[in-house]
Amino acid sequence: MEPLEKETTMNTVTTKPALDGRAGAAERISGKRLRAIFVGSAGNLVEWFDFYCYSAFALYFAGSFFPKQDPTAQMMSTAGIFALGFFVRPIGGILFGHIGDRLGRKKALMTSVLLMCFGSLLIACAPTYATAGILSPCILLLARLLQGLSLGGEYGASATYLSEMADSKRRGFYTSFQYVTLIGGQLLALLLLLVLQRFLLDAEQLKAWGWRIPFFAGACLALLALRMRHDMPETQSFEAARKKSKPMGGLKQLAQHPREVLLVVGLTMGGTLAFYVYTTYMQKFLRLSVGLTDAQTTAVSAASLLFAMCLQPLYGALSDRIGRRPLLLSFALLGTMFTVPLLSAIRHASGPWEAFLLIACAWMIVSGYTSINALVKAELFPASIRATGVGVPYAFAVSVFGGTAEYLALWFKAEQMESGFYWYATAVIACTLAVCWFMRDTSKQSKIDAEMRSQ
Repeated sequence: MEPLEKETTMNTVTTKPALDGRAGAAERISGKRLRAIFVGSAGNLVEWFDFYCYSAFALYFAGSFFPKQDPTAQMMSTAGIFALGFFVRPIGGILFGHIGDRLGRKKALMTSVLLMCFGSLLIACAPTYATAGILSPCILLLARLLQGLSLGGEYGASATYLSEMADSKRRGFYTSFQYVTLIGGQLLALLLLLVLQRFLLDAEQLKAWGWRIPFFAGACLALLALRMRHDMPETQSFEAARKKSKPMGGLKQLAQHPREVLLVVGLTMGGTLAFYVYTTYMQKFLRLSVGLTDAQTTAVSAASLLFAMCLQPLYGALSDRIGRRPLLLSFALLGTMFTVPLLSAIRHASGPWEAFLLIACAWMIVSGYTSINALVKAELFPASIRATGVGVPYAFAVSVFGGTAEYLALWFKAEQMESGFYWYATAVIACTLAVCWFMRDTSKQSKIDAEMRSQ
C-alpha cells in the first residue's frame, strides 16, 4: 500500500498546480474578454450619445437654424437633416467595414469615434442663421453627414468586435450590451436635457445657447473613448483570418454572400423602423401629438429608455437558451399585430404615466429584435468579411427605413393623416416577419463558433 499511497500523493501534488494554472489562465482570459467588451460597449455609448444629442435637443436648436417657421415645419427641417445623416451610413459601412476587415476591428472603432468627435464639435461651434445665413444649416448638414459616416462604421465594427470577443455560451448576453449602450447613449442625452431643463437653464436660455452644451460634452467624451479604445486587444477571429492570407473585406467579397446580405436587410427594415419610432420620434410624438409638456416628454422618454436598457441583457441571455429565431419571430409577429393599437393608445394617453406604460409594452416587443440583431448578423458571415457584411446591408436598410421614420411620421401628421404612419410601420414589420419565418436559427449554425472550433 505504501507505493500506491506515494504515487497517489505525487499525482496529487503534480496535478494540482497544473489545474490551478489552467484555471488561472481561464480566469485571465475571461477577465481580458470582459474588459474588452466593457471598453467596446463604453465607446459605443459615447458615439450614440453624440448622435442622439441632435434628436434630444432638436426642439431647442431648430429655431437657430430654421427661423420663421411653425414648430412642425422646424421639426421637419431638422428631421430632414437627421435623415440625410442616415443616407451616408452605407458609405460609412463600406469605408469602416473595409478598415475593420483589412486592418482590424480596433482600428475601425478608433477611427469612427474620432470622426464622431469632429462632427459633434462642428455642431457645438456652428453659427446661427441670424449670424451666417444659409451657411448655418449647411454647416449643420455637414456635421450630421460626418456623424452619419461614423455611425455607419460603428455598428458593424462594434457588432463584429463584441460578437468575436464573447464566449459561445453567453454570446447573446454579452452582445446585447451593444444595444444597452446604444439606448444608453440616447438616455444619457435625455438625462442631460432633463438636468438642464429642471436645474440649470430655462427654456429661453436653452434655445439661445444651452443646446450647444451637449455637443461640447460629446466631443470631450469621444476623445476619452478614443483613449480607451487605443488599449483594446484585437480579436482572435480577425488575427486567425488574417494569417490565412485570404482576401479580406470589400464589396467584391460581400457579393459572394447574397443570401446573407438580403437576410440582414430583411431583418433590419422592420426592426430599425420600430426602434426609431420608440426612440427618436417618440419624443416629438409625445410633445406634438400627445400634448405633454417639455419636462414630461423628457421624463417619459428617459424612463422608457431605462426600461428598454434593462430588457436587453435579459432577452440576450434568453437567446442563449432558446436560440435567436424565437425572439425575432416574437418581435415580428407581435409588432405586426400591435403597432397600430399601441401607437393609437399612446396618441390618446391621458397623462405621462399611461404613456410610459404603453411605451414599455412596446419595448417588450421591440427588444426581441434589438437585443440580438447585431449578433444574428455577425453569425451569418465569416471573419474575413464580417465587419463589411454586418455594416453595409444594415446601414443601407437603416438609411431607408430608420433614418426616414421621423420625417415620414411628421409628414403624415402635417397632412392630417397621422394614423397612416402606424399602418406604414406595420407593413414594414410584416415584411420582416416573412423573413424571420423562413430563416434558420443562427445560434445553431454560427460562423463564429465554427471558426473557434477550427482554431
